[in-house]
Amino acid sequence: MNLNLSGKTAIVCGSTQGLGYASAVELALLGANVVLMARNEEKLIEAVATLDKSNGQQHSYLKADFTDSKQVENAINEYVKKGNIAHILVNNTGGPAGGSILNADTDQFVTAFNNHLICNHILTQALVPGMKAAGFGRIINIISTSVKQPLLGLGVSNTIRAAVANWSKTLATELGPYGITVNNVLPGFTQTVRADYVIKKKSADTGKSEDEVMKELVAEIPVGRIGQPEEFGAAVAFLCSPVAGYINGINLPVDGGRLLCL
Repeated sequence: MNLNLSGKTAIVCGSTQGLGYASAVELALLGANVVLMARNEEKLIEAVATLDKSNGQQHSYLKADFTDSKQVENAINEYVKKGNIAHILVNNTGGPAGGSILNADTDQFVTAFNNHLICNHILTQALVPGMKAAGFGRIINIISTSVKQPLLGLGVSNTIRAAVANWSKTLATELGPYGITVNNVLPGFTQTVRADYVIKKKSADTGKSEDEVMKELVAEIPVGRIGQPEEFGAAVAFLCSPVAGYINGINLPVDGGRLLCL
């Protein structure tokens, strides 16, 4: 299979830790030049230094806080003005806080919509012309299994993730003729800082120990364990590769079979 991404450049958002970082690592291992994008410059510098360079890759970073869409716009416009292009865009932003949908303030929806869909759209609009010129493009949106099966206690997230999924499917239809694919990858329960937070919160809310919470969560996963970030990153990297050019407009769960729907 042609998984080689040598000569390709990938911008990966939210990439100093967790699923974004895992995706960046795997893309670098396939030979891509990786541009990390996040808000903490110190962590960006540290993360860039860890990426594989065995094929002469040149990695860099863009600093922007996704809670401020104007920062994202300024950063990506400056990148493009310098004549840079990116063949791959991995959209990834931390999820909204949990809570009942009925009790959510309207401002929470607006904020989440801006942090996720609007920032994704800004980045895509800036980078698609370069992808079209190159005749190759991959846009991956890291969202949530909630687009197939809503998750209890994540009312705002369920709503916004669904909006991103439909935005993505529409883009896939529009951009397919240019050799640009658009896909969503849906993480299940994976060993990340976010997972640690979920366990601690459930433990505090229920009075159960963290071990008990973990056992209950794992019991819902057919493969009998939680996922590792590199397993998720590998799925993202595969969809970005040349061999995946006929996979377009899908929602790919990487969840160990936890979803009860097809």
